[in-house]
Amino acid sequence: MKRVLSIALILCLGVFSAQARIISSVPACVKKGVITLKTPAREKGQSDVLKLTADPLPSVRVGCVGTGMRGTSAVVRFTFIEGAEIAAICDLEQSNLDNVQAKLAKRKHAAVDEYVGPEGYKELCCRDDIDLVYICTDWESHTPIAVYAMEHGKHVAIEVPAAMSIRECWLLVDTAEKTRKHCMMLENCVYDFFEMATLAMAQKGLFGEVYHAQGGYIHNLDAFWDLYHQQWRLKYNSTHRGDNYPTHGIGPLCQALDIHRGDRMTTLVSMDTKSIHGVALASERLDLDTFAGGDHTTTLIRTARGKMIEIQHNVYAYRPYNRLYSLTGSEGYCAKYPVPGICIKGDKAPQLKGLDDLEAEKFLPETAYNELMALYEPQFVREIKEKAKKVGGHGGMDYIMDYRLIYCLRNGLPLDEDVYDAAEWSCLTELSRLSIENGNVPVAIPDFTRGEWNKLDGFHYEFGNPDNIVQ
Repeated sequence: MKRVLSIALILCLGVFSAQARIISSVPACVKKGVITLKTPAREKGQSDVLKLTADPLPSVRVGCVGTGMRGTSAVVRFTFIEGAEIAAICDLEQSNLDNVQAKLAKRKHAAVDEYVGPEGYKELCCRDDIDLVYICTDWESHTPIAVYAMEHGKHVAIEVPAAMSIRECWLLVDTAEKTRKHCMMLENCVYDFFEMATLAMAQKGLFGEVYHAQGGYIHNLDAFWDLYHQQWRLKYNSTHRGDNYPTHGIGPLCQALDIHRGDRMTTLVSMDTKSIHGVALASERLDLDTFAGGDHTTTLIRTARGKMIEIQHNVYAYRPYNRLYSLTGSEGYCAKYPVPGICIKGDKAPQLKGLDDLEAEKFLPETAYNELMALYEPQFVREIKEKAKKVGGHGGMDYIMDYRLIYCLRNGLPLDEDVYDAAEWSCLTELSRLSIENGNVPVAIPDFTRGEWNKLDGFHYEFGNPDNIVQ
C-alpha cells in the first residue's frame, strides 16, 4: 500500500512540476498530455464579429502609425487608391516623417498632419477625422496601439504579426467584439497572384479534398537587420524562442482550409534547431553571448477535420527566399517554390491544351499551366493586376491588400481578414514556444471564435451590389 501511495505521489509531483514549468501569458494546465490555455468567458452583451459590417465610408481617412520601411510604402500606395485619404502620420523619429512628407510631395499630395514620439499615436487616435488607423510599428507595440485605436472609435489594420502572445490575441478579439470595429491584420501573402488563383482552384475542387498544406518564411535577413529601429527585430528573436513570424506561411493555408469558416486548428507541436547564425548575429550586433531562438523552427498543426498544416521559419539560412506554399489534395497538388507548378488528374480539366502527355507525377506543361492560371484568376484581380504591379509592394500584392481593405470599408462589407484570422495566425508565436520549451509537447490552439468556428460556409471575398458599388 505504501508503495502504491509513493508511486501516486511521484506521478502527482511529476504532473505538478510539468505544469509549473509552463510560462504563458494566460493561465495554462496540462490535460491528457496537452498544454491547454484557458479561454476567457465572453462578457455579457458581447458577441462575435464574424462577417462584421460597418456603415459605408464615402472616403476612408487613414492615420498611419509607424513610417519606417512598411509604413512609408503604405502611405505612398494609398495615394494611388481612389477613396483613400491620408489624414495624419506618426513615428518615433522626425526623420522618418520628413521622408514621408517628401514622398507625398513627389506625388503632388499636400503635407499631412504629423505626430512624433512614443505617445504620438494617442493624439492621432483621438482625432475625429480619422476612420482607419494603419499600424506599421515594431511587433510589441501592435496590439497596444490597435486596442487604443478601437477603443477610440477607429477601425484598425495591423502589420504582421498582429499580436505576440495569447493574452494579446484575446485583447484584440475582445476589443473588436466590444467596439464592433474592424480589426484586420495586414497579411499580404494571401493576395499574391499564385495563392489567389490556387485558392480558387481549391474552392472549385480542382485538387479534390485538400488534406495537407505547407507554408513558411525562409528569408535571410542579413541585408535588413540594420533597417529595424534600434535592432528591435533581432533583439526580440534573441529573447524569444519559437516561430516569431508565422503569418506569411499560414495565412494563405488557413483560407484554403476554411479555418474558422468550417474547420479550425486544434493542436500543434513545434521543434527547433540550435542557434548558429542567430547567436553569431547577437554577438556581433547586440554584444550578447546567448540567443533564445533556434535558426530553424518547424511546427505541425492538426485541424478539427483531420487536415495537417506544416509551417517553417528561418531568417538566418543562406538559401533562396521561400514561403514553401503548397496544397496537397486527393486529386491534385500545387506548389509555388522553387518554381510554380500544378499537378492534377487529367479528367479534372479536360478542356486545357497540352494534356495529352500528362503524367501523374509531373507538373502541368507550361501551356496548360498558363491557361489554368488565367482561368482561375479572380475577376477583381484581373481588373487591377496591371496597376498593382505598377504601383508595387512585393510585386503588387501589397497594393491589392490595401485596395481590398479600402473597397470593403467604402462599401460596408466584411473584410477579407477578420480579427479571428489575426488571432489564429499570430497565436502560433507563443504556442510554438510553449511546445518547444516543454519538450516539444502538443499544445491546444484556442478557439478564438468561442465555439462559432463552424458557423460560416467557407472563405469568400465579399463584393458590393453592382448597382450601388463604390470602386
